[in-house]
Amino acid sequence: MTQPPAKFELTSSRQFPAWLAEQNASLAFTTYQAGKLIFIGTGPDGRLSIFERTFNRCMGLHAAGDTLWMGTLYQLWKFRNTLEPGQLAGGFDRLYVPRIAWTTGDIDIHDIAVDGDGRVVFANTLFCCLATVDEDYSFRPLWQPPFISKLAAEDRCHLNGLAMQDGRPKYATAISRSDVADGWRDRRADGGVVIDVDRNEILVDGLSMPHSPRMHNGKLWVCNSGTGHLGTIDPVAGVFNPVTFCPGYLRGLSFVGDYAVAGLSLPRHKTFSGLALDDNLARSDAEPRCGLVVIDTRTGDLVHWLRISGVVQELYDVVALPGARRPSALGLKTDEIRRVLSIAPAADAG
Repeated sequence: MTQPPAKFELTSSRQFPAWLAEQNASLAFTTYQAGKLIFIGTGPDGRLSIFERTFNRCMGLHAAGDTLWMGTLYQLWKFRNTLEPGQLAGGFDRLYVPRIAWTTGDIDIHDIAVDGDGRVVFANTLFCCLATVDEDYSFRPLWQPPFISKLAAEDRCHLNGLAMQDGRPKYATAISRSDVADGWRDRRADGGVVIDVDRNEILVDGLSMPHSPRMHNGKLWVCNSGTGHLGTIDPVAGVFNPVTFCPGYLRGLSFVGDYAVAGLSLPRHKTFSGLALDDNLARSDAEPRCGLVVIDTRTGDLVHWLRISGVVQELYDVVALPGARRPSALGLKTDEIRRVLSIAPAADAG
């Protein structure tokens, strides 16, 4: 007998679609577990618009203007929106086309950013470094933590997060300071660090599986994933200040005005269990969720949510797409990629 297709269900707080419309923005997020890039926007009827494409183990995202970057199992993709302002295609106002892919090999790309010179920078988690692409090599290393003695394909500290400041890599997160193969798994509870890339020193330690450092309005925000807290870093005191407890394994962070949008995963995998998050959920009499939460950074209140159930249980990254109401993308699995064509302006013959 054939098995019924796995369910993928989305429910949201009552005002979540209206909030997206008010912000004139949409969201994109990845789930490596299900291999999906998913866009959340609003349709003409005011209801949620959901669009998804399949990519193998999609992870880190970065969005800027008409460009979207995404890391997958062994490639780094650059998408470009092919629609002009005011133009629609099938009712969608953005159509991200995968234009360029760098074949990096399976180096476990996590967070992605673009520096002031337009160069892509990413967390190369397998080799515990920040890196960029190279035409002749799998990657070009840019920086490694001071406690990593050599570049090796050993995922020693699980370097995962990257925050930019003034167009340069400024902060990185790692699960531990381990300098042996896969050593970070033994330090999940309290070995996490935030590293100042410029100064090449530890800014904060004692965190639990930190992810997704982001600069916003002059503050460094971090997901202390192993406890479920979103918070800020006090760089002078060298401490993490929790702002909001979120009911799930917190990972993926973007901002829309004064609001933070964060991803939640179910802590069912062994890597995510046995942490303070379990006790914090029990203390709050709460069950873990998978989905997105919207937090007012001025008050710390969790004001909107999107819950995901069914086949999708773990998310990695989320990005805001300002100015996009109903985005879409081309994938590699369907035939339509053959028929979407656009022509660049002709070069000036004179």
